[in-house]
Amino acid sequence: MPEKTLEDIPGVGPAIAEKLRDAGYGDLMSIAVAAPATLAETCEIGEKKALDIIEGAKLCADIGGFETGDAILQRRASIVKLTTGSKAFDELLGGGIESQAITEFFGEFGSCKTQVCFQLAINATLPEDRGGLDSDVIIIDSENTFRPERIIQMANYLEVNPDEPLKRIHVARAFNSQHQVLLVDKAMELAKDLKVRLLIVDSLTSHFRAEYLGRGALAERQQILNRHMHDLLNFATLNNAAIAVTNQVAAKPDAFFGDPMRPIGGSIVGHTSTFRIYLRKGKAGKRIARLIDSPNMPEGEAVFMVSENGITD
Repeated sequence: MPEKTLEDIPGVGPAIAEKLRDAGYGDLMSIAVAAPATLAETCEIGEKKALDIIEGAKLCADIGGFETGDAILQRRASIVKLTTGSKAFDELLGGGIESQAITEFFGEFGSCKTQVCFQLAINATLPEDRGGLDSDVIIIDSENTFRPERIIQMANYLEVNPDEPLKRIHVARAFNSQHQVLLVDKAMELAKDLKVRLLIVDSLTSHFRAEYLGRGALAERQQILNRHMHDLLNFATLNNAAIAVTNQVAAKPDAFFGDPMRPIGGSIVGHTSTFRIYLRKGKAGKRIARLIDSPNMPEGEAVFMVSENGITD
């Protein structure tokens, strides 16, 4: 039987179908699992209409959903790994940063979170035989930390013409949390024309932390952050892309000497991130990466160096 389209949903004509596609709802399944309030807001339709569309999509879509383990294993064969530049770091992650997943790097100021993102951005533009993805890269920069001069330094060490990675790295400055959320939609549009296998958000939580102050704003902050994280995960799935986000830390209120092990964002960020990596300073330029959470890798640590050359063993 021919595959059903959005126009096959009862009550969806060409105009509403266009609105749905423009909002990123390009297939029946994405609509069937959408929240009515979110669909209504993003598509600028009434919530009652959104609910009817979702119910219609459920009838049209094949939402059986259950697969055998071997079928999932076969599908996961499409997942790619991106090298960090350090063999020890790659081994900690089971071969590198994984596509179709969110990898969160959190740590104190100066723990090299941004430097790791710079290295990942360059590495993603490299050929696959060098541990790269031969792809373009999107960076959402919320703290104005992107420096093309640093990309040039790292590229020179890798004996790569710096013009090549710079042309394939697309950077957008996020001026507030709402702008940051919208930039993921813009990234989705850009990925329609380019092969994008890496999206970086540096930093994930800085705007949310600054704008939503006090316990009264906590629920709203977490709701928007939750939507943002799922939008990133959706981008990763649809584009077979790796998502790398950096996160800030806060001292545990019950910890002596302000142990900064608690990342910002609470359970929303914690549950949505596939891999969580705590970065901290070592001696003589060394950095320690500790894998805190992973669905398939054991907890562990890796030691690597950060220098003018970038991330190395």
